[in-house]
Amino acid sequence: MRKLLFLLILYSNLAIYAQTPKKLSATEIYEKIEKLNFLGSVLYIAAHPDDENTQLISYFSNEKHARTGYLSLTRGDGGQNLIGSEIREKLGVIRTEELLAARRIDGGMQFFSRANDFGYSKNPTEALKTWNKNDVLSDVVWVIRKFQPDVIINRFDHRTPGTTHGHHTASAMLSVEAFDLANNKSVFPEQLKYTNNWQPSHLFFNTSPWFYKSNQKAFEKAVTNGNFLAISTGNYYPLKGVSNQEIASKSRSQHQSQGFGSLGTRGKQLEYLEPIKGDSLTSKNLFEGIDTSWNRVKGGREIGTILNNVQQNFDFTNPSASLPNLLLAYKKIQNLQNKHWKTIKTQEIKTIITACAGLFLEASTTTPYASPGDSIALKIEAINRSNAKIALDKIIFEPQKKSKKITENLTNNTDWQREFIYKIPENASYTSPYWLKNEGTVGMYRVDNQELIGKPETPHATKIRFELSINGYQIPIDKEVVYKFKDRVLGETYQNFEIIPPVSVEFAEDIVLFPNKNSKTIQVTVTSKKANISGELQLNLSSEWKISPKKHLVNLSEKESSQKYSFTITPPSEQTESWITPEITINGEIYNEQVSTIAYSHIPTQTLVLPSKLKLAKINIQKKGEKIAYISGAGDVVPASLQQIGYNVTLLSPNEISAKKLANFDAVVTGIRAYNVLKELRFKNKELMKYVENGGTLISQYNKDRDIKVDQIGPYPFTLSYDRVTEENAKVTFINPEAPILNYPNKITAKDFEGWVQERGLYFPSSWSPEYETVLAMHDENEDTKTGSLLISKYGKGYYVYTGLSFFRQFPAGVAGSFRLFANLLSLGN
Repeated sequence: MRKLLFLLILYSNLAIYAQTPKKLSATEIYEKIEKLNFLGSVLYIAAHPDDENTQLISYFSNEKHARTGYLSLTRGDGGQNLIGSEIREKLGVIRTEELLAARRIDGGMQFFSRANDFGYSKNPTEALKTWNKNDVLSDVVWVIRKFQPDVIINRFDHRTPGTTHGHHTASAMLSVEAFDLANNKSVFPEQLKYTNNWQPSHLFFNTSPWFYKSNQKAFEKAVTNGNFLAISTGNYYPLKGVSNQEIASKSRSQHQSQGFGSLGTRGKQLEYLEPIKGDSLTSKNLFEGIDTSWNRVKGGREIGTILNNVQQNFDFTNPSASLPNLLLAYKKIQNLQNKHWKTIKTQEIKTIITACAGLFLEASTTTPYASPGDSIALKIEAINRSNAKIALDKIIFEPQKKSKKITENLTNNTDWQREFIYKIPENASYTSPYWLKNEGTVGMYRVDNQELIGKPETPHATKIRFELSINGYQIPIDKEVVYKFKDRVLGETYQNFEIIPPVSVEFAEDIVLFPNKNSKTIQVTVTSKKANISGELQLNLSSEWKISPKKHLVNLSEKESSQKYSFTITPPSEQTESWITPEITINGEIYNEQVSTIAYSHIPTQTLVLPSKLKLAKINIQKKGEKIAYISGAGDVVPASLQQIGYNVTLLSPNEISAKKLANFDAVVTGIRAYNVLKELRFKNKELMKYVENGGTLISQYNKDRDIKVDQIGPYPFTLSYDRVTEENAKVTFINPEAPILNYPNKITAKDFEGWVQERGLYFPSSWSPEYETVLAMHDENEDTKTGSLLISKYGKGYYVYTGLSFFRQFPAGVAGSFRLFANLLSLGN
């Protein structure tokens, strides 16, 4: 236990370490100067995190020095999580940060639309309908207008609907449409209050053998006969000491929640681009006809002359020698009329100037969070490590705009530090993911602030502006307030400084199930985020549910102290659902949010402030058998859900599997993808079959057809496929209405398939041995009927069940019918 605790602490600390501010070496400064002298942009567009081609993103960013962005329409909320239990919105937060971690490695920028990854979609028509096509199209146009790419590259082919994930094709279709619309002032004119219309020059499709079903010969024929551009991306970067592919693989390996670890490669590599729209090219230069020098902007020629001189004469042993010309260029950039490039290049050159001067600026606090209206102690530090004449004239506290005159000359290598009291504005917003602030729809997040759309994260408004004079040039530099402390293992560590409510209210569960008329006690944990919290806690729920007591008095004297409060809930007699929300009233203010964190070693720690709520579900359910053994697979909440409806669930490791031990259980369940991730099942599956043969009931939940660890999953053969039913409301018909599984101990009707979420099921068997009985038939619109969602066979004295129905998604949503059907499966043989 002590060893486990140490590992957990170390794991948490690694997540904090991931947020350490970047300090540039001379080589990195030079690379930024190269990028400063390139005025061109490339935007890569696809549907999900991990869809992006990191080879191309790294190539354009590091070889061509172009501003390179990736627009992922979704945040990957509908995927699965291979590293933890977070799903849906919290998984979307993880995958957002994984993309940002990838961009920090390959040098790209990251953007998103408001589209919610609602799960697998078979065609773009369904995807665009669920998303609301016009809104997502608006977001794509918005990102194009803001980013102003010269070149757009689509990951997917807009001409082949139905051949891949519907989100994939939809992303390409929207990109093709937005390519023309972004320059039309009559399209989404409300955006033009914040930006300008823009016309990209080229649009390409990033094709590969994958789009030819991995048929290399077919792809080579297409390359020979087509007008594809072959881009050599196998570059080696001497300043970095790595190849482009090594950068790309390290970037791709940040998608840890999806298991996308990648090996670095070296040597020649080609990427292929098919022209789709825009100006024709006579060479392999994607920026042909586009002036990517400083001559691109009015007044830029002189700036280019100055900065080319900086690049050609850069002294890696004394970067500060470049300061005079950098400062002169900075002044001239401020006179540019082109606001787009002025903004971009101002930020770029300020980063270079501070790095060349060895200028370290920081605003840190010793507390990780505060609430609106709180005052915190800030440590301000500034040090100049060059011979440049630098003075700190004043600091400005943002967003209050309150200033403090300093007038301090920062002499070479003399550290300047002061402490100030910083008051968080009373109206400060919580630093939580902006797209989760308001409740959206199945397909779209709701974001009311146009200027937030597209951004990967919520901007932190808590900043300090350093007003500096550098060799007589006035330069303001903003620094976010950070939480910094000493870790006993890692030393100096950083974490984001967060603004959160003064109290967190959290339910112990996301859902509580009532399988009968008996009352249940639920617990609410109140945690104080500041000292001396006093108030009243009550729960709000619909009148047919009874609750006792009506309220609790809350008194918490210590910061971060917690207290659990119990309420007894009595369900109504009829099957129904309801949401329950907490309210804690403190000095007349009502708080109902839960503060939670997500911490993994490869991404910065994330703080979420979300509405606290609990779903109650009264289910009319009968069950036979009590003791269930569960063998976990890739991770799900099925065991906890079964416990809630009264089963006694024991989690078994693969090493514990034996027919003798399993004989003590009424049924055994294998978790999702167990046969994909548990290599031990190669040897233990025969014990599971022996258990069935001796009279047990075994239920296997879905697996993918790749990386199966056994030759045969069930007692009789069946073939897994990619068959799935993605429409969660698809009609379900009963092949044999008299089948015991549909009648005992619960009578299953069409009503039990109402209210399902995201999908009916996935990876159904497409063929099977005649020993299996099929029970259910279903299909998506305009598709053939699928009958492989539930296979049942008698084997020896027992029963074997294989199901691709997505119980693992329905249980957390409290879908009553899914519990009733699963109870029937568990009751086989009992």
